[in-house]
Amino acid sequence: MHSVVEDMLQKYDCSKPDRYKNALKEVIQEIALLGLFRGGFFDRAAFYGGTALRIFYGIDRFSQDLDFSLLEPDKKFKIDPYCEHVESELNAYGFQVKVSPKKKTSSSRVESAFIKGGTMINMMQVETVNPPVSGVHPDELLTIKLEVDVDPPPRANYELKHQLMPIPYTVRLYSQSSLFAGKMHALLCRNWRGGRTKGRDLYDYLWYLAHSIPVDTEHLKERMVQTGHWKKGTALTEQSIRDLLSKRFQAINYGQAKQDVIPFVTNLSALDLWSVEFFISITADKLICD
Repeated sequence: MHSVVEDMLQKYDCSKPDRYKNALKEVIQEIALLGLFRGGFFDRAAFYGGTALRIFYGIDRFSQDLDFSLLEPDKKFKIDPYCEHVESELNAYGFQVKVSPKKKTSSSRVESAFIKGGTMINMMQVETVNPPVSGVHPDELLTIKLEVDVDPPPRANYELKHQLMPIPYTVRLYSQSSLFAGKMHALLCRNWRGGRTKGRDLYDYLWYLAHSIPVDTEHLKERMVQTGHWKKGTALTEQSIRDLLSKRFQAINYGQAKQDVIPFVTNLSALDLWSVEFFISITADKLICD
């Protein structure tokens, strides 16, 4: 394995299999971003979502997928050529993975691809380990999804951020306020399948509040209008947002929400206070709308 990958892994606690796998995925995510940069992807698109928050702003939870949005709508956009850049970059750093576009079965506003490789074989590439490895099935796949919104809601704000590892490169990503708008949209409007709450939405929401980041209200409104959760031409006020949040918090199964986020965090005590009363109270005190 490339020595730079070993250096990148040094900042992680890899003492347990799940932590090791999360660390390995995050290194792969960062090298994938480098591949996209080399392919000129960030001239057309911006990075957003939980992984953007993790890599560039240091939220203390791991994130699984790489989410992007085009700067301008383009329903003819194809992710295929960028997959080649990502795969080439990862292979150059010693990872044995394939990057394949997902074939669409119907009209969709999202272009998707998957990075896939054997967990065990890539762990063996990083360091000298011999199977079996406790906590890792020999046939386990390491999978990271890439998604690109080809019909993005307008009025997002962007910034350029720089990374130094594995080599210097630049990524265009949503501003923190626009990132918060995306997370707020997920928290308010996401269809939690089978009633199962995505606790990662709640965890990220608290991170934004803790860092006094205002939510980009105009971008949030555009997102909600696009998905049919808000009427076009109607103002989205701070009080409207607070009322919607209060209603959502009362519908959450907090036990399920905690179970969703546990695999991605190390400080489980941060979840102890989660309840309807806690989220309503902290929102009243800390939410800032821009």
